[in-house]
This record gives sequence, C-alpha cells and structure tokens, in this order.
Amino acid sequence: MNAAAKPLAAGTLAAKPLAVAHRGDPYRFRENTLPSVESALAAGADAVEVDVQLTRDRVPVLLHDRTLERLWGDARSIDRVTAEQLEELRQGPLAVPTLAEAVKAVTAVEGRRLLIDLDDAGPAAAAWSVVTGLGAEAAVAFCGPTTAMLAVRELSPDAEIALTWKQPRMPVRALLDDLRPRYLNPPFGLVTPEFTAAAAERGLAVSTWTADLRRTMRRLRDTGVASITSNRIGVLRSVLDGRR
Repeated sequence: MNAAAKPLAAGTLAAKPLAVAHRGDPYRFRENTLPSVESALAAGADAVEVDVQLTRDRVPVLLHDRTLERLWGDARSIDRVTAEQLEELRQGPLAVPTLAEAVKAVTAVEGRRLLIDLDDAGPAAAAWSVVTGLGAEAAVAFCGPTTAMLAVRELSPDAEIALTWKQPRMPVRALLDDLRPRYLNPPFGLVTPEFTAAAAERGLAVSTWTADLRRTMRRLRDTGVASITSNRIGVLRSVLDGRR
C-alpha cells in the first residue's frame, strides 16, 4: 500500500504492483515477529502486513491466532495474557512484539509501510491509538472485513483502508460510500482482468493475497492489480522487478 498508488481507470494496468510481505518473511523467520518483519524489509517489501490481537491489558500485539499454541507452544488465549507475561515466551531474538515495535521497525526504513490486518473490530481503537501516538498515520494502512474496517473509518476519516472481499461481485454502493476504501482486497483466486476493471469503475484499486507461486504472481501482475501479498517476498520482488 502506498500513497502513490492511485485507483486505476478501467482497463489500465498498474506499472508495477506493490510487493507486500505476508506476516513478514515467514519462510525465514517466525511470522509476526520483528526478525520476520525486518527480513521482509531487507528483501525489498514495499509494505509488511501483520495481524493484531489484544492482550488482557489491551495492548495490541502481533499475532494471527487467538491462542499462543501454534507459534509459541502455549495453549492460553492471548486475551488471558498480559503484555508483560508475553516476555516469558521469548526465544532469543524471537518474541511476540507489540504493534508499536512493528510500527517503529517499518517506519525506520524510508518509504516502507505497515498494513494492519484486523479480523474484527475489537483491536481497532487500540491499534489506531498506537499509530496516532507515534505520528505514523501516513505510513500505516488497514485491511480486514467490513465490520473491522467500519470501526477504523469511525476512528478516522482519512485512514487508508483495504476492504477484504471474498465475493466475485462488487460491494454495494452504499457500503463503499460509508467506508470509502482505497482498495478492494480479494484472495488471488477471484482476481481476473474483469474483476480489476469492475473495481476500477468504482474508483477502487485491487490488492490481493496470498500468492506464493511465480506463475500466480505473473498472472496477477498482468491483471492490473495495485499490490500483491506473498509469503515469499524475495520471490515476489524478483518477479515484479523482472529478475529470474
């Protein structure tokens, strides 16, 4: 996601889609950790997408799941653990970072952005408070389903939004008028040149996820999408840059 990425006119192609790293660089470092975020930036990501959950003391932290089981071997729900208690899970450089730490890591690299993925409206206010507290509004965008993005829009008339959309038909005009997203954000299987053109007719660019095969990346590039999210950010960067 980038301030320079404007919604496309129908039938036009993006010069080069933005490369968005899915949860950092998860094939090299554990997803949603600072080493993963930093590795993605080093690999040339234009933006890094992260997931946010709230701890018991309502601190926004980077975690996709509602529990710590899959990544950290701890069966507790994240909303039962304080931010301070998360330090007990630290494994050398790997730890559950706060959203504030991720914002600082990304904004330390000029021109890079953070894409905050919200599954629901719950973390929206706390996440926005972190972003505004760091003065990082221009370097952050949000993606997620309708309820989460409406919560973001209520917090800010200017926040950049990518509406996650899992249907082949376009959103109704009333929703677009209320939400005012910059991007429509479908899974890559829905994206065709016709889908991208239909979005452009509504003033929307298309961001898409999660493409990990070169042939998929090339196909998406040729549909005119504005950004592509991948677990393999180095491969995506090479495809978009025309390198083998």
